Amino acid sequence: MKRLLTILALFGALSVAVTPAMAQDKPAEKPTATAPAAAPGATATPAPAPTPNKGDMAWMLTCTALVLMMSIPGLALFYGGMVRAKNMLSVLMQVFVTFSLIVALWCIYGYSLAFTEGNAYFGGFDRLFLGGIFDSAKGSYEMAATFSKGIYLPEFVFVAFQATFAAITCCLIVGAFAERVKFSAVLIFMVLWFTFSYLPIAHMVWFWMGPDAYTTAKVVDEMNGKAGLLWQWGALDFAGGTVVHINAGIAGLVGAYLVGKRIGFGKEAMTPHNVPMTMIGAALLWFGWFGFNAGSALEANDTAALAFINTFLATACAVLAWTLGEWLFKGKPSMLGAASGAVAGLVAITPAAGNVGVPGAFVIGTAAGLVCLWACNQLKHWLGADDSLDVFGVHAIGGILGALLTGVFNAPQLGGPGFYNNWFEMKPGFGSILDQVLIQAQAVGVTIVVSGVVAFIAFKIADLIVGLRVTEEEEREGLDVNSHGETAYHT
Repeated sequence: MKRLLTILALFGALSVAVTPAMAQDKPAEKPTATAPAAAPGATATPAPAPTPNKGDMAWMLTCTALVLMMSIPGLALFYGGMVRAKNMLSVLMQVFVTFSLIVALWCIYGYSLAFTEGNAYFGGFDRLFLGGIFDSAKGSYEMAATFSKGIYLPEFVFVAFQATFAAITCCLIVGAFAERVKFSAVLIFMVLWFTFSYLPIAHMVWFWMGPDAYTTAKVVDEMNGKAGLLWQWGALDFAGGTVVHINAGIAGLVGAYLVGKRIGFGKEAMTPHNVPMTMIGAALLWFGWFGFNAGSALEANDTAALAFINTFLATACAVLAWTLGEWLFKGKPSMLGAASGAVAGLVAITPAAGNVGVPGAFVIGTAAGLVCLWACNQLKHWLGADDSLDVFGVHAIGGILGALLTGVFNAPQLGGPGFYNNWFEMKPGFGSILDQVLIQAQAVGVTIVVSGVVAFIAFKIADLIVGLRVTEEEEREGLDVNSHGETAYHT
């Protein structure tokens, strides 16, 4: 009951101005090392500034570039190949410009609201325009905490890495209403949804004070109380099952309903115009996803290695499961199905990547291939929405499946690593599978409600300002010519 009241209170928090963070010199989750208190009468010696490990820096910069590649060109080509030729460039444009827009907004206010201390729902304003990270007078850079005591990254590296997460999340949504939406409406929607859905969910799931803030057993409860709401609950999301995939998938479904079905949907053939391009996009997504998942360890360590192998294995299992399922139920295995299976496996293993062992990767990947195949066929038919590129069926359903199974396979008795329930002593532990699955389900529920409500309001605002949909004549001729004045192919 207490958590239900907390969830309801969330919407009150979303409707008011964001509470400024407590006065501080730098984001609270990035504490600097401090020297022990000096003896009375002694001269205090300042602690040396933390020095980041160059290997970790190189790894995280590489992972950031890999996630960028996932979006452009990976996601753009994956989506572009699945639409009709007359709408190819419109999808590429929506992904390319949305990515750029969100990166800019992230550096203006997004990072600050997601990853600085504020309240349980939003961060504060300490990092507006990335201020306070670089001191030009001193030539000094602020450091960001990782998951190990005394290990840091330059904060700019963490900013860039998380910027790619925010940007690709918004790009995922455009696949749900492809081929009939106004470009201007997409941009208006993205600004609103990013601000009021992505940022609070990211803060609630991922913001905490960093391991070095847990200096004594006496401050554990105080530090936990400053974290995001879902972090306080104990929800596990290694790389974005809730923050990225469920968040985007629910927004996509809302958009599919509000924008409406494509003209001729269910009556005319709307087959992908270039499946090889979609396969190339899926392959780039798989390759880049190693940065997405393994990079979320924030260090080049054994957790990154675990996330890497789990991402590799679960995706392969999902491809095989989707292919076999399609072969059995439709008579022929398709390349489009195999590519979709790969993305489904990647989505489902995302929240679990560093939170489960190899047995979990086998099960999660196999389950994702079969469950998402069902969702993109039978469930989609039941829902009656024209989700053009199956954003809901793959990302929302795959994300929900992965989030719930993370609660199961995190258990050490099922090969999982457990989790730190005591950040002062840094000792791993685990309660019960049922308890953790319930926590995961609550996090899923919060994400669904927040994303759904914010998406509905954001689409309605965009509709009032510019209208959501192009005219029937423009839709029939294609968005490439009518929205962007160019065509993908010349004959």
